[in-house]
Amino acid sequence: MKTFFVAAVAVFGVYAFPFKAAAQDAIVQEGEFGIGLGAAHYFGDLNTRAHLNRPKIAGTIFFRKNFSNYISARIAATYARVGYSDVYNSDNEYMYRRNLSFNSNVWELALLGDFNFFRFMPGEPGFNFTPYITLGIGAFSYDPFAYLNGEKVYLRPLGTEGQGSSLYPDRKQYSSMGISIPFGAGLKYSFNERINIGFEVLHRFTNTDYLDDVSTTYAGPEAFPPDVNGNPSVAFLLQDRSYETGEAIGIKGRQRGNSSQKDAYVLFHVGVSFNLSSYRCPKVQNAPSNIQ
Repeated sequence: MKTFFVAAVAVFGVYAFPFKAAAQDAIVQEGEFGIGLGAAHYFGDLNTRAHLNRPKIAGTIFFRKNFSNYISARIAATYARVGYSDVYNSDNEYMYRRNLSFNSNVWELALLGDFNFFRFMPGEPGFNFTPYITLGIGAFSYDPFAYLNGEKVYLRPLGTEGQGSSLYPDRKQYSSMGISIPFGAGLKYSFNERINIGFEVLHRFTNTDYLDDVSTTYAGPEAFPPDVNGNPSVAFLLQDRSYETGEAIGIKGRQRGNSSQKDAYVLFHVGVSFNLSSYRCPKVQNAPSNIQ
């Protein structure tokens, strides 16, 4: 009887434990579709201290393709509103006097690769949570604008740093498209085989210093002739708004921004995703032929 019991345990171990490992290995999450909502924040010539005091709305939709329980790739379409104003730079007298401001709607399409720190298998206890890191590349559009006497005015066509002026032939109008390098980390948790929730922080490095329409030096009043009525042009009034805080400081050649550092923005969002396919297909293992 004792011999029979030992043999039975051995047979059970051969079948049960390899089968369990095979079942775990065979859990395949083909992909997931998700949405996220949160906030975005800009860093650049108007926010040089990386303050996080002016978050604005952001959202994303994405499709993630899972190659294993650790590695996946995704394509994401993201909207972010970014903006800032020198009125929040009261700790820097020059920037506060400069008195520039902007807002912009950023639309981005990006391809990212994700790496899970833990094995992630939705619906499996003990494998339904993981932190992850992500890195990718994207393209985005932007078009900064400001308000003058309550009216929305797009800044790029104005050439606020002399772009397009015969006085500055080397200053060309900047593009409304840019390249981003998203990098960040997140957490995700699966409620079951179908639904996941997550939180993510993604910082975007960009190749532009004109997200805020501020980069180099003041072009000077002579680059902005009066309008047909002899009144100051809109471009003149928006290229240097220090006259609203005191004596104008925007003389030709004086620093307006810092062209050596590119602008950036960061997104924080909470999201939900739906697994498009998550199934088990365990491999059947034959019993050892030497068991009688």
